[in-house]
Amino acid sequence: MNPFYRNIPLLAYAQAMMMSASSLLVTASALVGYRLAAEKALATLPLATGFIAVMLTSIPAAWLMHHIGRKPGFILATLIGACGAALAAWAILHQQFWAYVGASFLFGMHNGFGNYFRFAAADAVAPPLKARAISYILAGGVLAAFIGPNLANLSRDWIGGAPFAASFMVVMGLYLSSTLALSLLRLPPQAEDTVTADRQARPLREIMRQPDYFTALLCAALGYGVMSLVMTATPLAMQRHAHDMGDTSFVIQWHVLAMFAPSFFTGRLIAAWGIRRILLSGALLGIGCVLINLSGTSLWHFWLALVLLGLSWNFLFIGGTTLLTRVYRPSEKARVQASNDFVVFTTVALGSLSAGALQHRFGWQTVNLGVLPLLLLVLARLALSRPKD
Repeated sequence: MNPFYRNIPLLAYAQAMMMSASSLLVTASALVGYRLAAEKALATLPLATGFIAVMLTSIPAAWLMHHIGRKPGFILATLIGACGAALAAWAILHQQFWAYVGASFLFGMHNGFGNYFRFAAADAVAPPLKARAISYILAGGVLAAFIGPNLANLSRDWIGGAPFAASFMVVMGLYLSSTLALSLLRLPPQAEDTVTADRQARPLREIMRQPDYFTALLCAALGYGVMSLVMTATPLAMQRHAHDMGDTSFVIQWHVLAMFAPSFFTGRLIAAWGIRRILLSGALLGIGCVLINLSGTSLWHFWLALVLLGLSWNFLFIGGTTLLTRVYRPSEKARVQASNDFVVFTTVALGSLSAGALQHRFGWQTVNLGVLPLLLLVLARLALSRPKD
């Protein structure tokens, strides 16, 4: 079987399960944190801890998979995620806030490995297919739009007096199903083994001096960071403005759908329109999200804003990732991918960590005004640079 058709669906399924758990966390984690935390400003600390774990895991995960292979690394990650789900359920049942924070750290460790699904797909295909491979992997998140928020809403009260405990028990099953899917992967050998002497790796500092590296990193990091901050604060903002859990699940479901559904054609749009136009569109969609959030707090304001936020993330993250794959040689991929994801998820962690405090102390308008300069910075960079297509 063609490796493209064998590996891409398996990686897409694992991505879908990872994002289903993540979308459940986005829907429920701030509410669980608010219930368990003595200091309510710490409500988003568990979710932020997950992003911090992603940041801290990115480089060790790349190093480990470089030595043992991506398939064993991915399988190890799913087992870590399953342990995190078990710990989260226990923490909720026993009302232990810091144990729940620890569970979130394990989720983040899983995602630190899982974020390399897209690179595993890109590195397994010829250059003309890289954008499509990345898009198809992220398209696996379409399932997450339906699984995560609905799972949170439906299973919230399965165990009386312990909201969302049962949800994390189901998440454990999702991670274990990923273990089975990933065991069927047949990834090609690491490209470094076949690199000839005249194509040896350049110093990372030299690679980072390329204008396209900085553009790729800035767009992916700020696009993801803005999305993280606004998305993390949304359930708290909706609760504050008298929206119930069903409304929140509805908004998050459409947000996740908007994040991943365009992935079926984002790769083709990049080929047809060029990376720069896709990145510009992503920044403008993010600004549209902010303007709508500033104009009202009805259900439909939240819905439309979060849909635009999802589209913005899709264009900026896929465009940035695709551009990144064009600045390194096969022998350089592990270090470049690791450095990129470390910066990206440091930004995401900072956004998520600040969301609870900003929303609790200053309100929804401050959250949105705070991300506007970041989106304008992306526009300024794209106005000054011309990424290669």
